[in-house]
Amino acid sequence: MAVGLMDIKGQYAELQERIESAVLAVLRSGRAILGPNVKAFEEEAAAYLGTAGAVGVGNGTDGLTIALRALGVGPGDEVVTVPFTFYASVEAIAQTGATPVFVDIRPDTLTMDPEQLEAAITARTKAVMPVDLFGLPADADAVNAVADRHGIAVVEDACQAWGATYGGRRTGSLGDLGVFSFFPTKNLGAFGDGGLVTGHEPELLQTVRELRFHGSRDKKTFTAIGFNSRLDEVQAAILRVELEVVDAWNARRAQVAAWYDAYLPREVLRPCVPEGSTHVYHLYVIRHPRRDAIAAACKERQVDCAAYYVTPCHLQPVFADMGHKVGDFPVTDAAAAQNLALPMHPNLTERQVGEVAAAVAAGLG
Repeated sequence: MAVGLMDIKGQYAELQERIESAVLAVLRSGRAILGPNVKAFEEEAAAYLGTAGAVGVGNGTDGLTIALRALGVGPGDEVVTVPFTFYASVEAIAQTGATPVFVDIRPDTLTMDPEQLEAAITARTKAVMPVDLFGLPADADAVNAVADRHGIAVVEDACQAWGATYGGRRTGSLGDLGVFSFFPTKNLGAFGDGGLVTGHEPELLQTVRELRFHGSRDKKTFTAIGFNSRLDEVQAAILRVELEVVDAWNARRAQVAAWYDAYLPREVLRPCVPEGSTHVYHLYVIRHPRRDAIAAACKERQVDCAAYYVTPCHLQPVFADMGHKVGDFPVTDAAAAQNLALPMHPNLTERQVGEVAAAVAAGLG
């Protein structure tokens, strides 16, 4: 039997009655935009994350762009981030008119290498954007220490890491502002687009609220060029239901990861979880030089898998004028050539994990 990479339908089935009841209540209320569910979800999310507040937006990409804009990032500025991430991280920087500046990732965690961050900062650097990759937080203390020394802001791209922790703190609370995506495949996923911006400073969060609604506080007076980017009531109602179970789902993902750690061949590099951090396994990503052979063996055995960021951001055609080439970021090059995401969701069984591990072993010959 086929083993899927994700299981959105299965997770929905667990909550079907509750989700459908919540959605029906929204439809009957006549409130579709910025109603009571959005307000309640923002409050519940902030309490869960340990932040002063949270602001629902249309999607994670808008959230990143709005967060940068709220911090005053614009043309002429630079924002430091990593090349091994989904394109939206870097796209958001470019959307503000700022220039993305890349630093390589760590070979163990695949997150920003803080030791390389210092050298990338210039007089034009306005912010740094570490990425919590595949469900694992970046090294926030080390990144924040560099940022503090230079007086620059930190926008935490936590889009893939709802529920993960670093030093006992939740992702989304580790920078000046944090951003989440609620794309349906995420650990906390809507049934459409959605996003959230989180933070500790009320005035900064108010700026985010105004930017999400055309740069206005009262819908009458417009003080900035903003966005039409709001989390809608239907998605907020669904997310409120899922928020009650996401920790249990993440615990089940952790159990699946533990089975993988036990069953996969020793030659395969598994996800690294540094002491003091927790991983929520949005994706379970292995690495091996024979990645393509492993993928072919998985496909032959009806096991879904996917290689991510095979062309890293610095090599994407849109950034060709920056002049980057293969070799500029060697750890990213290796990760792009060797990574493979295996099936990961809360409903995987130990038997299925064994089947996936056997397929990986077959790919190694």
